[in-house]
Amino acid sequence: MKYLILIHQNRAARAEFAAMPQEVQAAGLQAYVELNSDLAAAGELVSAEALADDSTSTVVSLRSGALVTSDGPFAESKEMLAGYYLVDVTSRERAVEIAARIPEVAAGAGDVEIRPVMDYSTPDA
Repeated sequence: MKYLILIHQNRAARAEFAAMPQEVQAAGLQAYVELNSDLAAAGELVSAEALADDSTSTVVSLRSGALVTSDGPFAESKEMLAGYYLVDVTSRERAVEIAARIPEVAAGAGDVEIRPVMDYSTPDA
C-alpha cells in the first residue's frame, strides 16, 4: 500500500539549520541520505522531495467562473509543508517506522503526517 508522508516544518527551521555548525548540518543531511538509501534498497521508495519555501507557492482556484491565482504563503500557522516521501510499504506500521526516521521529528523542528494514497486501480478500492 502506498503512503504519503508529509513533512510539516517550523517556518524558522531552515534558517536555524543554516546557522548550525557545518558538522551538524552534515549529520542532518546524512540522515536523509541513509533513509533514502535504505528505502531504495528495500524497494519501498517511490519518490521523495524537499519543497521550496511556501512563499513561492501559487494556488489556482475558480471564482465566479474565472481562474484566480494567489501567491503564498497561505497558512496562518508557524509551520509549512517542507517535503514528502511517497512510499510503497506493507503496512501503516511500516510507514510510521519510516516517518520516525525523518530528522525533523527527532529535532523537534516539525511534525510528520502519514496518509494512505487512494487506489483507484480496482473497482473495489
